[in-house]
Amino acid sequence: MNAVLDNVDLVLRAFGYTIFLFLVSAVLSLVLGTVLAAMRVGPVSVLRGFGTAYVTLVRNTPLVMIFLFFQLGAGKIFDFLRFTWVDIHIGPFDFTSFFSAAVAALSLYTAAFICEAIRAGVNAVPLGQAEAARAIGLPFAGVMSQVVLPQAFRASVPPLASTLIALLKNTSVAGVFGVIEAVGRMKGFTNDYADQRWGIFICFALGYIILVEVVSFFASMLERRWKVA
Repeated sequence: MNAVLDNVDLVLRAFGYTIFLFLVSAVLSLVLGTVLAAMRVGPVSVLRGFGTAYVTLVRNTPLVMIFLFFQLGAGKIFDFLRFTWVDIHIGPFDFTSFFSAAVAALSLYTAAFICEAIRAGVNAVPLGQAEAARAIGLPFAGVMSQVVLPQAFRASVPPLASTLIALLKNTSVAGVFGVIEAVGRMKGFTNDYADQRWGIFICFALGYIILVEVVSFFASMLERRWKVA
């Protein structure tokens, strides 16, 4: 336990990286997942096929392989995917190529699951809603953005919350690829303070439990608010 108490600043910085990874990846995956869901339920067969192929491929690919692709292979295909152009420093946090590659891997992976959660919500919207919107002249984009998706998001809150909690836990993979987030810092502590491993593990586990509970709280609050509305 003393290893954690004597290095509180390092622990807080590690969880800070975890939170940043989660927040940035969550926003990007929600945007991409929504676009993919619109493709999958849209009238254009090419886009529908692309969305289906993307979801099928990514959901059946281990996250570690996606990380490996962005760390080792993506930059050899497209130079900008080396992320060397990213060099942002905010206080004690450094957002460089390692962080950017982790965000890209997490976002693209999670977007496939977000897509399926939203698509399930779209299927829960009565067909008459979309037909009525088309009857008054709304194009497909208008039907989705103004009629279907707002209702679909309400129905999708529980699966979306589960997906985002999984994303929060998946940030731990970034510790293997150069981002010293919570699990990466925990590994360093257990190597340096082998006699305190149980105390270190319990402290970091409690940190993850708190973060998961915060996400669950906001999801529950949002679900209750939408039900009242």
